[in-house]
Amino acid sequence: MKINRVLISAPSSGAGKTTVTCGILKVLKRHGKNVVSFKCGPDFIDPLFHERVLAVPSHNLDLFLADEQTVKRVFCDAAKDCDIAVTEGAMGYYDGLSTNSDTASAYHTAKVLNCPVILVINARGKALSALAEIEGFMHFRTDSRIKAVIFNQMSEGVYNSLKPEVEKLGIIPLGYVPKMPDAAIESRHLGLKTPSDIEDIDKRLDLLADCMEKTVDFEKLTELAQTAAYMDEPPAIQLERRYNVNIAVAKDEAFCFIYHENIALLERFGAKIKYFSPLHDEHLPENIHGLILPGGYPEVYAKELSRNVLMLNNIKESIQKGLPTLAECGGFLYLHRALEGMDGRFYQMCGVFEKRAYRTDRLQRFGYVTLSANAENPYLHESIRAHEFHYYESEETMTACCAKKPNGRTWECMITRDNLFAGFPHMYYLSDVSFVECFLERCESLWQNQ
Repeated sequence: MKINRVLISAPSSGAGKTTVTCGILKVLKRHGKNVVSFKCGPDFIDPLFHERVLAVPSHNLDLFLADEQTVKRVFCDAAKDCDIAVTEGAMGYYDGLSTNSDTASAYHTAKVLNCPVILVINARGKALSALAEIEGFMHFRTDSRIKAVIFNQMSEGVYNSLKPEVEKLGIIPLGYVPKMPDAAIESRHLGLKTPSDIEDIDKRLDLLADCMEKTVDFEKLTELAQTAAYMDEPPAIQLERRYNVNIAVAKDEAFCFIYHENIALLERFGAKIKYFSPLHDEHLPENIHGLILPGGYPEVYAKELSRNVLMLNNIKESIQKGLPTLAECGGFLYLHRALEGMDGRFYQMCGVFEKRAYRTDRLQRFGYVTLSANAENPYLHESIRAHEFHYYESEETMTACCAKKPNGRTWECMITRDNLFAGFPHMYYLSDVSFVECFLERCESLWQNQ
């Protein structure tokens, strides 16, 4: 399979990968290219920016949450008909599961996809030293695949003087992005703000693309993507049966963290997805057999969510009547009796759980985990991989599962009832397809008994 492709990475977080990637996507789309985008790692927010630019879903490629063949399958399925596929790396290029491992890094992803790499260098406060950084990353691994560089926060004059020196290193100087405060993407406690929370995001993206059309060589970038070798297409996932069910999925400003691959797998099983907004709708969609409450920022919208009493009561009553429900992180917080908002006040939530959820001053149990059941579990028969990233804690006791980090650390988590599986981890369904089957079987059983 021939897929034109590049991967954009950097020496560290904060170098401007998302800014540069969004600018590239925007310009390629302006030029009439059929572009698809991907994000290395478990991050939800960067793909939302990709989607804002392209108006189509972005996809996660994560080599902890899925094995190499599955990652290649996700990539090939999404990119098979595109003109060019653009993948944004995570953290620093070689940063993986631990301080001394490049497993699940952007570098590892580039190897699996056999993909040429564009390195983004944050040039603030440096000039010639930037070349030493480039050379170090090029040769840290003999198969680095680093073929080109784009400088961020660099002036035209400095770029023109360094360009010949970059060429001497044997890579392509594709251009630069000057300091652009009017196109900056703001942050909050879980990272970047989401696109819907930045009032003039489309204007900022347009300004960024206007600039990069002049400062980045897109002809050379496209030529680089065309050098990517043919890919061997991995076998498709075999599904034994289909389920005729309707699944309600929360999706709005407060609930926007869900892997596109999770939705795609549900749909492959035959499930019909009905999106709804806990913020703006007054009740769940009609004729549903299951409910998914994904993560997001309910704490930012706690006051608004608490005012939507009709929706709160509808969700509580539906779950109490047996509606099969999966709730992850922000969705889990939403099911508590009360949630502490960003203003320090507690606001009424659904009340499925009797106790409260509250904010802490640091990240809790951050990172990758593998979940396994502590006892017989109606949903989790094997193990499923997931990621945690939250400042909040719950007063509820969570003992249904054991979470194990790659370094061996373990703790108890999750609350399981016959129709409910809830907790902080964001689960990646492709790592345990049987988990999805268990959920859909319960949804189908509800439909048959209605």
